[in-house]
Amino acid sequence: MNVGIIGSGYVGLVLGGCLAEAGNDVVSVDLDKSKINQLKNAEIPIYEPGLQLLIDRNLKARRLRYTTDVTEAVGVSDVIFIAVGTPPGEDGSADLQNVLDAARAIGQSMQDEKIVVIKSTVPVGTARLVRDLITTKTKAPVHVCSNPEFLKEGFAVGDFMKPDRVVIGVDSQHAADVLEELYSPFLRVENGIGRLIIMNVPDAEVTKYAANAMLATRISFMNSIARLCDVTGADVDAVRRGVGADSRIGSSFLSPGAGYGGSCLPKDVEALAKTMRDFGVDGSIMESVAAVNESQKKMLLNKLVDRLGEDLTGLTVAVWGLAFKPNTDDMREAVSLVTVQGLLDRRARVVVHDPVAFKAAQNHFGDRIEYASSNLDALEGASALIIHTEWQLYRSPDFNRMIELMKRPLVLDGRNVYSPASMARMGFEYVSIGRPALASKNQIHSVIGLDQ
Repeated sequence: MNVGIIGSGYVGLVLGGCLAEAGNDVVSVDLDKSKINQLKNAEIPIYEPGLQLLIDRNLKARRLRYTTDVTEAVGVSDVIFIAVGTPPGEDGSADLQNVLDAARAIGQSMQDEKIVVIKSTVPVGTARLVRDLITTKTKAPVHVCSNPEFLKEGFAVGDFMKPDRVVIGVDSQHAADVLEELYSPFLRVENGIGRLIIMNVPDAEVTKYAANAMLATRISFMNSIARLCDVTGADVDAVRRGVGADSRIGSSFLSPGAGYGGSCLPKDVEALAKTMRDFGVDGSIMESVAAVNESQKKMLLNKLVDRLGEDLTGLTVAVWGLAFKPNTDDMREAVSLVTVQGLLDRRARVVVHDPVAFKAAQNHFGDRIEYASSNLDALEGASALIIHTEWQLYRSPDFNRMIELMKRPLVLDGRNVYSPASMARMGFEYVSIGRPALASKNQIHSVIGLDQ
């Protein structure tokens, strides 16, 4: 099938690579000439495991190409995806300017019947606006559909190739048939457990926001429970296991931490709250989810200040992990942005390490912070270590070497990577999220039952 994609950002790149891998002829459009020139040379601007290989292979096979010419892409394509960014506006609503610009360009370029699929995350009613814009520019028949993406950064290629579900909102049986054919290679039984769920267009538009908002709600809920555990001495790990064992609830997205970030959950929660307000629906639950998360992002910094004081002048603080999650270089809305800025405001010397997010950090902080070549190098003379991202590299470090390097063996773990008992036994002052700290051998003996 001939497929056009408008937008060569995160979603557009994954979409194009995976559809080309399935044998489709894909042309991807972006107005950024420098980006297109890089992509023509297989230089991708993001870090996503497995994506480089897909793009290399399909560029060489000529199933995938990149251009700045929208008219050309629309002309040769049967299905055209809109995969442009929808950043949050000042009021929290999704900024649809890029989507509407893409719709105008499609309408001006259309000469025959097309299926236009909105892949961007947009509020309910956007497909209608897109249809109206296209039909004012052309008399050719157009089917406007919604196909929200459910890709996890760091696992996007696998999520697309073996999806748990594909949601499509359609306006005609013709569109349903074509999109079912397009997605059929990814939904075969031997390829995973994927299901194709076909619904009306507004249903699909709401589904995307509802899914992300539910995930964010679970995270903020569990972070609130972790705060309760902090002040009562309960252990959130035990609570999480007990709650997650309930078949009606499950264990996914119940791990507490220093808050959620990234390109999806924060803006989608805000956009859904704004949409609910616009339609006169009580959106206070979404507003609370966002408020809890913003407060949670300050928790590591607050815990550090409680122990080292408000003025950190002359102190070195090491930071492991800058990306909002492992296996990506994405720092959008990352907790590290809040922590590092707070450390700088308190005049600390900040030394950071992340396996892949250095470029993003440099774009944000420049030379205001120092960049260590290894995670252990960041610890030299540090009065504290803050862990933001649970990269595999950080799970089993040389703890003895850490003790030797640090001025004070204070570890603030925003992802609960380590065992409190083990850290205390090795001599660390260990602070995690919602779990009681163990500071003495007597406490350790009590936990493991040696005092009985």
